Amino acid sequence: MNTITIEGQLRTGFGKGATRQLRSQELVPGVIYGGAQEINFFAPAAAFKPLIYTPKFQLADVKIDGKSFRCILKDLQFDKVSDALIHVDLMELVEDKKMIASIPVHITGSAKGVKDGGKLHVKMKALKVKTYPKYLKEQIDVNVDNLELNGNIRVEDVKEDNFEILNSPRIPIASVTLTRELKQEEAAATPAATPGAATPAAGAATSTAAVPAKTEKSDKPEKGKK
Repeated sequence: MNTITIEGQLRTGFGKGATRQLRSQELVPGVIYGGAQEINFFAPAAAFKPLIYTPKFQLADVKIDGKSFRCILKDLQFDKVSDALIHVDLMELVEDKKMIASIPVHITGSAKGVKDGGKLHVKMKALKVKTYPKYLKEQIDVNVDNLELNGNIRVEDVKEDNFEILNSPRIPIASVTLTRELKQEEAAATPAATPGAATPAAGAATSTAAVPAKTEKSDKPEKGKK
């Protein structure tokens, strides 16, 4: 798994003034928790970019005062106006302690429903898992070969050894839906029923009933005529 190295320093000053001073020098304060003790540090903003601006799941090796801390990214804060990074939360990985991480979903294969004219929709980009650090990996592969039109692959369909998946089991991860063109083709292939149209038998009966009955000619002369 890819690991980003970050060179940091312990924070000695705290409070709003000290934090503003760090940020004015393009330094970002951060905290490492989850290990034996909580560590407050700072590092150049540029050092965090490879860890933050990527869809990949990566580890961070944070070096502070000769010590190395193996971590994963847990939370970020950005300035509401400038959108600059202003704080980072990292979790230290402890080998015999389970932790929670979001692992990206990687779709593999070619969905049967797409071959039949549908469109694939990926609805979840990551799955939240609980596991030991040694089992962490860059992505969770989800194969869609057998996914048919109007079908779904749900969280409960993903089987991963050593991972406890924490997302709701019925949430769809990927689905195949009809495209507009396919819907139009299906509509054209199905004759539209005319509202109120009668069946042939009923129509025949109606037609017969609609013909006025013949009036029999009377042999009696009309009044006033001889």
